[in-house]
Amino acid sequence: MTNKYHHIITLVKKDILLEVRQQYTFYGIALYVASTIFVVYLTMGTPEDTVWNSLFWVIQLFVCVNAVAKSFLQENRGRMLYFYSIAGARQFILAKLIFNALLMLLMSLLSLVMFLLFFGNPLHSFLRFAGISCLGGIGLSLTFSFLAAIAAKAQQQAALMAIMGFPIIIPQLLLLSKISMIAFSSIVQSGLWQMCGLLVAFDAMVVVLAIILFPFLWKD
Repeated sequence: MTNKYHHIITLVKKDILLEVRQQYTFYGIALYVASTIFVVYLTMGTPEDTVWNSLFWVIQLFVCVNAVAKSFLQENRGRMLYFYSIAGARQFILAKLIFNALLMLLMSLLSLVMFLLFFGNPLHSFLRFAGISCLGGIGLSLTFSFLAAIAAKAQQQAALMAIMGFPIIIPQLLLLSKISMIAFSSIVQSGLWQMCGLLVAFDAMVVVLAIILFPFLWKD
């Protein structure tokens, strides 16, 4: 058991080290977020609360696709054979999920800061929205990491991710948008913890499915 945890930690450290050395993902996504928000600001000015919230989650979706979905698509066959020889399938997929969750957590906070700089702060509860955005970013990263693992075995990788991801991610985005609107009101609405629990349950289901199904892809 300890050896399995050691493999997971080692693989996460490997991804972090590669990201620190290359840095193209972080700076590229930061530029993408800043330019997108700036263009929206020039065309719309300061949007209403509902538009502010919707824009945030739409941009988070595209940030997740660019930052997280590449995790499996960039791994060639030689690397996969090497990882197969030093770690198990479950350790490998868990390490990917953890790294992508950490990366998307950082991107979510960065996007939130840029939104506040360009569009102002319409939030009545900043900490509540920050927590929801972090939870939502982690959920999006888990979903797209799992989809990227499946699409990596296909030739039309990007098209397959779009086809599989659309019916899965839309309900999650709608739930996140509804939950995050609570932070725009000073009145605490009922059902917040139930919706957050539903979101956490959805994330847990994705992790369980990844652990169960990825070993079959690993053997291919």
